[in-house]
Amino acid sequence: MTKRNFSRVLAVIAATTLPLNHFIQADDVLDALAERYVKLALAFGEIDSNFVDAYTGPAEWREQARAAALPLPLQMTEAAAISAELGAAVAEAGEEARLLQLQRNVLALSTRMRMANGERLSFNEEAALLYDAVPPEYDYAEFDAALAELETLLPGDAPLGDRVQALRDKLIVSRDKVPAVMEAAIAECRARTVARYELPADERFDLEFVTDKPWSGYNWYQGNNRSLIQVNLDQPFLITRALDLGCHEGYPGHHVWNLYVDNRFVKENGWLEYQVFPLFAPASLFAEGSANFGVELAFPGETRLAYEQQMLYPIAGLDPADGARFETISALMSKLGNARTQISREYLDGDITREQAIELAMKYRLMSRSRAEQSFDFDDTYRAYVINYSLGLDIVRDYIGRHADTDEARWAVFEELLKKPTAASDLVE
Repeated sequence: MTKRNFSRVLAVIAATTLPLNHFIQADDVLDALAERYVKLALAFGEIDSNFVDAYTGPAEWREQARAAALPLPLQMTEAAAISAELGAAVAEAGEEARLLQLQRNVLALSTRMRMANGERLSFNEEAALLYDAVPPEYDYAEFDAALAELETLLPGDAPLGDRVQALRDKLIVSRDKVPAVMEAAIAECRARTVARYELPADERFDLEFVTDKPWSGYNWYQGNNRSLIQVNLDQPFLITRALDLGCHEGYPGHHVWNLYVDNRFVKENGWLEYQVFPLFAPASLFAEGSANFGVELAFPGETRLAYEQQMLYPIAGLDPADGARFETISALMSKLGNARTQISREYLDGDITREQAIELAMKYRLMSRSRAEQSFDFDDTYRAYVINYSLGLDIVRDYIGRHADTDEARWAVFEELLKKPTAASDLVE
């Protein structure tokens, strides 16, 4: 390397505000390393546009990351340096979980950098390094058994997927009524949550309806106790999606978890690393799993169908009787939930083609071709992230089941999980 080029590299590093003397003078080593991690995550977000899901820190840090355009090799060097210093760091009393989670986050960041640099990991390797969990191998024989049960419940000559779709079609909310249905659903999800938890007085969300997205719903935390919740209308909107999205994206799901992170971790504890939420990190498994469990928490047992029939079906102009029949089918279809992970793993590992994956999704997930194709658009973009929904739910549900046996206790244990740094291996016995 020439002297001129070496000087340029030093200048680029300096522009990211990562000078060595800044950290030698720092009073708190862990806070200093956390700051370096946040700035590095922002720098990598300029290369991997999906990496940073939310950021609530100083605007100038993001502006500096954009201006510096730090090359990936230098980012990987900095990630390795942070990792080594975290390995030697000693947490103060009460911050042991913070240090462990920060180490996991840097490992995930380094892994995503390796992937951006062209390294190909297996599905299971990616899941372990990014999300601190590896899904088990699922047996198609179990899915076949569930399909056989569905055949009994929905007899007929047409393909099973068509019979299920015919029932789904009766639950489609007309596009003009979707906003009213969603607003009512989120309001009820919120009411049930604030009855249990004390949320900031100024917390709120904005609701938007969008198209041309690879996901069905998304929560974009904006900071200052505010979220933007978007609902994708590319596919027909089933009335059963309303509470799913209301709880998952809102209350007691992503919006509530982000409130705890922002107010407790960042503002109260001063943990700088939580100013950035990387999508590809161990917290995502807990975030998605807890958000999915939030539906069961807010609407346990038969209370969900009862609310839908009494409140949402009239708003949508649908027949509540169809909901009862679909509820029975949905309970059985839940046995097919892990088919998504197994099919995605085989597809992303190259064991099956995209067309084979679509055919398997149509069979075992009972999806139309267009829905199946959209699901693999998601896989192509987010890869092993798919484990966070089903495996995350299984892990959170099992943990709460081991520690609570009443509704009141479940809400209490769930809140305790929101209050501390949590990853999969912290929840599995």
